[in-house]
Amino acid sequence: MELQGQTVLVTGASSGIGRDCARGLAPLGVRLLLVARRQERLAVLAAELHARYQTACLAQTLDVRDRQAVQHWFEHLPPEWQCIDIVINNAGLSRGLDRFQEGNINDWEEMIDTNLKGLLYITRAVLPGMVARGRGHVVNIASIAGLAAYPGGNVYCATKAAVRILGDALKQDLLGTPVRVTTINPGLVETEFSPVRFRGDTERARQVYRGLTPLTGQDVAETVVFCLTRPPHVNIQELTLLPTDQANALLVHRRE
Repeated sequence: MELQGQTVLVTGASSGIGRDCARGLAPLGVRLLLVARRQERLAVLAAELHARYQTACLAQTLDVRDRQAVQHWFEHLPPEWQCIDIVINNAGLSRGLDRFQEGNINDWEEMIDTNLKGLLYITRAVLPGMVARGRGHVVNIASIAGLAAYPGGNVYCATKAAVRILGDALKQDLLGTPVRVTTINPGLVETEFSPVRFRGDTERARQVYRGLTPLTGQDVAETVVFCLTRPPHVNIQELTLLPTDQANALLVHRRE
């Protein structure tokens, strides 16, 4: 399937998987609508992609957790950017590894608001237009944390499990339309995920990937591009992507 000229919305585009999705799609001739909370990083990425590929980019600050902000942003997009063909719901984060009974409720709310509610707000805004135009693709970046819980993962795992179930529900609701839905479940990916989880504790973050070769954001981005470019009659509904050194959320092989 050719993506030339299609408008792609990427949330959480300022770093990690979101940034690499933008980099992976730019050579295919898409128009990129990039949103995140860090405007300076978005501007650098947009300038990079325009210089390398002449990609049309619109980079805008948006906090997907804010329902009113998402609605206002969508309603005030320039007319030429309002027909969104593809959305990559990538914005997400984790906080800490506390046992549930010791958990920080503010951390819980941040994860729920970003990982689940933000995804809902964005998808609700763009999906009616996809249905009306008779084309579209929703890609949700979930996690193997949504396949099985791990110690200390409680609320984060719950949000990613919800994203997976939502993907299934979306496909059912969209049955009879050409709009496709894909859920991607990455395993360990070395991005800013762990430094964010541990609030800047880089040494603790490094230990997550100690002795193994994790996935990169580019690995996940290439998988997203593969799913997007299948023939229109093919919908890759769910795909799990693991490092060779990982079997599941609990079991990894570390070379000491």
